[in-house]
Amino acid sequence: MDPAADRRRRRLLFAAIAGGLALLLLVGLGMYGLLRGPATNGPDPEESASPAAATPAPSAAAPSSPEPIPALSDPEGFARQVAQALFTWDTSSGLEPSDYAQVLADAADTTEANALATDVRTYLPSPEAWAQLRTYQTRQRLTIDSVVVPEAWATAEAQAAPGQIPRGATAYTIEGTRHRTGIWSTEPVEASRPVSFTVFIVCTPPAPEFRADMCRLLRLSALANPLR
Repeated sequence: MDPAADRRRRRLLFAAIAGGLALLLLVGLGMYGLLRGPATNGPDPEESASPAAATPAPSAAAPSSPEPIPALSDPEGFARQVAQALFTWDTSSGLEPSDYAQVLADAADTTEANALATDVRTYLPSPEAWAQLRTYQTRQRLTIDSVVVPEAWATAEAQAAPGQIPRGATAYTIEGTRHRTGIWSTEPVEASRPVSFTVFIVCTPPAPEFRADMCRLLRLSALANPLR
């Protein structure tokens, strides 16, 4: 098989699963809607409203980069680390949304890097929303409640043509709670909401001469629209 053609077929598959298009191989299986992907109409509506309203943050020291996603060969462990990196940020750190997005980009599989960048942007506040949230010293973190391989993924694997899904690819649907803290007129406040989403990853078995740190990030579903 022509390698270039094979790569194009793989990209079409993941675009269909994570991007909201009806996957031709799965037509008639009732999975459209389950396989919808990231919205492209801007950040979550709550991004523009801080959990706290208030005093501008004091000047911070020179920011350091966010923690990178650890190199792991454990698929579930890697999916958990991706989820934490996606939802953990601090507007008072001096960093920008692009700095947090870069952490996810560094963990991306090269075959889906451009599409993944679009996925990640839908999870992070826009630069304008970030500037507003910064005045409230808003921070965000994630508590994970469950990480499971969705049944819809098994159906997708069963119906995909040979070679369409990369060896070692899998999906994990994550449910948890997003927590935001901030300052309202010198008083600390917190707001929480449930979140759910699906992480698509690939973990290829390493050759003997390589380290076992082969998991890479493929795509993300839309927030609140995971595979089930």
